[in-house]
Amino acid sequence: MMQISRRSFLQYCTIASASLGLGPAELIKLSQALAESKASSVLWIQGSGCSGCTTSFLNYISPLPPVDAADVLISLNLQYHPTLSGGAGRSVVETINAAENFILIIEGSIPTAFDGHTCISWSDNGQDIPFVQAARTLAAKANQVVAIGTCAAYGGICAMGSNPTQAKGVSEALGIKPINISGCPPHPDWIVGTLLKLFMGETIPLDNEDRPLFIYGQRVCDQCPFHRRGEARSYGVNGLCMEAMNCQGRSTNAPCPTLKWNNGVNWCMAAGSPCLGCTEPTFPSSGPVRGRGRGGQGRGFGRRGA
Repeated sequence: MMQISRRSFLQYCTIASASLGLGPAELIKLSQALAESKASSVLWIQGSGCSGCTTSFLNYISPLPPVDAADVLISLNLQYHPTLSGGAGRSVVETINAAENFILIIEGSIPTAFDGHTCISWSDNGQDIPFVQAARTLAAKANQVVAIGTCAAYGGICAMGSNPTQAKGVSEALGIKPINISGCPPHPDWIVGTLLKLFMGETIPLDNEDRPLFIYGQRVCDQCPFHRRGEARSYGVNGLCMEAMNCQGRSTNAPCPTLKWNNGVNWCMAAGSPCLGCTEPTFPSSGPVRGRGRGGQGRGFGRRGA
């Protein structure tokens, strides 16, 4: 594994957090938190899904060190990720079983049909461990559970249609309240910004869908520079409002218009596509989603026991 200095990691934090409102004082707090010997680690597990959330996170590229997302996760003491971990087999299972003082990231929905055996996480002493069992066991031990992506948060694409595996979001499947970082996929800075606050021991105010308000506190439509600038009547038209093309920006909460994607290069409406509402609980949907508007005030979550 590559190792980077705390200085290099904080350089990344400065870049990734600027658009999310994390200032120098918070970065100092993060540096102090990482310096503590009892700082949390991260376990990242994947259920039913396409690994798109991991792929989105890995798409981070920076001209300054750390140059990619792997460096970030190493700095946050990533203990396990089914795609990124260097180890395999029994040694990895032993690491997972022995883990303490960690933040659990769950990516993908949780299949519950057939006692969860449509999705197997790993084998322990010759016994297959269904993902629902692994998630339930680790969630009970975690300082905090973070559901990454709309599949993990609400079921998403994996739960659409007849849903033969009875795939569910983390809250519904496990009966807990995670922090939801929804999106199909979520922006990498949404993931990083939330992890930074958790490592600093901060309480994170959440909206009615258990999403961080500092990310999902405004509707897409309210931030869109094309709102009411004439109506597009076909796809691929740049600079016009897409509402006539069933754009769901009015009922979708996300900072896509201001943060943008691919290191600030573009976002859906600027590419001539309507908002699909991918951060909302009813995605995928052909009509307006739940319509909670501006993401009302909700509970605050921090590290359990912090």
